Formats: sequence, structure tokens, C-alpha cells
Amino acid sequence: MTGSLKSTSDGSTLILTLSNPEFRNALSPEIYAAGVEALNAAENNPDIRSVVITGEGAHFCAGGNLQRLLANRQQPPEVQAQSIDALHSWMDSIRTFPKPVIAAVEGAAAGAGFSLALACDLLVSADDAVFVMAYSSVGLSPDGGGSWALGRALPRALVCELLMCGERIAAARLHALGLVNRAVAPGTALAEALKLADQLNARAPNALASIKELINDAPGHTLSEQMVAERAHFVRNLHHPNGGEGIAAFLEKRKPGYN
Repeated sequence: MTGSLKSTSDGSTLILTLSNPEFRNALSPEIYAAGVEALNAAENNPDIRSVVITGEGAHFCAGGNLQRLLANRQQPPEVQAQSIDALHSWMDSIRTFPKPVIAAVEGAAAGAGFSLALACDLLVSADDAVFVMAYSSVGLSPDGGGSWALGRALPRALVCELLMCGERIAAARLHALGLVNRAVAPGTALAEALKLADQLNARAPNALASIKELINDAPGHTLSEQMVAERAHFVRNLHHPNGGEGIAAFLEKRKPGYN
């Protein structure tokens, strides 16, 4: 009923698979905790350079389990608040994880499943996949940071439409709007995400960590503050062994070997 989060690897990429196919990979507190644990372990593992999150079977993730939510109505409000805190801890761990995280979406990404995909750094989707913030359809409001992610990326009127009307939006439209990085043939999202991960794995991990941190911090910075942060990261990465390797490889017209 609660599902699980399966962990496998493909070269230097960790694959986390939402496994609750009977309920379209609906989420649960057990999955949230497993997600945080998996990322904590991967952060300290130099052999892991990227992470792909996907769903088992035909769908990415249907979001929260409505039966569990209905049962939580009979509990004190703190029970649901704690569950959402656990979800948000997982989303925050994805945002702050210093390595690239890629969502590979097939089928439906609904509710918190949509928020999960948005929390990742890059999004590869089957071109027939559908995304929906279905909260208002059952009298609820968003969680998982979905309103924040959409509010940063899209015009306000479109965000209002997605959240208030709860209508489906196709992967092709999200691709045109810049939220989906790759729209690919059905059944190939995971394979394409792994190809993208391989591209990232060949780059300097410290540089990618700096880029992710700079992107995350930029909305809260003035231009002057952001340029100060860029200076600090640039100098640090220049004096990192990978900086020397990257420059030397470029000048010598060979592939770099980053650590």
C-alpha cells in the first residue's frame, strides 16, 4: 500500500524508482524518508555523480494517496502537517543536493508527483506524458513546492490556470514553455535521462555543484550579491585540481579526466 523507493545504479548515475505501480506510484512518508536517506548516502559517495528519479511501470507519480489523506482527516491536524514536512524535507534535499538530479517522466505526473518533477534540476519526459496540479479538483491546495516552482518559471496567469483549474497540461506544452528539457518518444524517458546524466557525469563535479548553488541562490540575491558569489565560486574552482585539468585538456585538445 505504501510503496517503496528502489535504488539501483547505471555507471556513475544513481536511479531512484518510485515503486507503487498499483496506485500509480503514489507517495508516502516511507518514500519521503527513503529519498532523503538515498540522497544523503549519494552525496558522500564520489562514485555517484548524478541521480535520476523515475517511476515503475506506466506512470511517474500520482502524488498523494487519497485514501491515506482521507484517513488523516480523522487524525489531529499535526499528523498531516508532519507528513507534509517529511515531503518537504525530501524536496529540499533534492534542491540542495550538490549533484545533478534528473526526472524521467512517463505517463502521469500529478499533484506532488508534478512537484517532485519540478524539484529536479532537469526534466526528461515522454512527449505523451501529462502533468496536472490536481489539488483543487479535490478541494485542496498545493504542497511539495509546486506553487513556488511554477511561480518562478511561468507567467502568473498560467500558474493560476494550472493551480486553480487543475487542468492537465501536455509535456509538449511544458517543453515549449521551458519546463521540460527533453520531450522524447514514449517509453524512452529513462534511457534519455541516463544519456543526459552521462553528459553531466563527464563534467567536473565541483563546477556542477557551484552552478547548482548559484542558480538556487540567484533569486534571493541582488546582482551585486550574485556577482560576489560568482567570484568566490570561480576562484575556488580555478584553484581546484579539476580547473587545471579542464584548461589543460582544452589546450591539449583531449578529453578531460575529472575527479
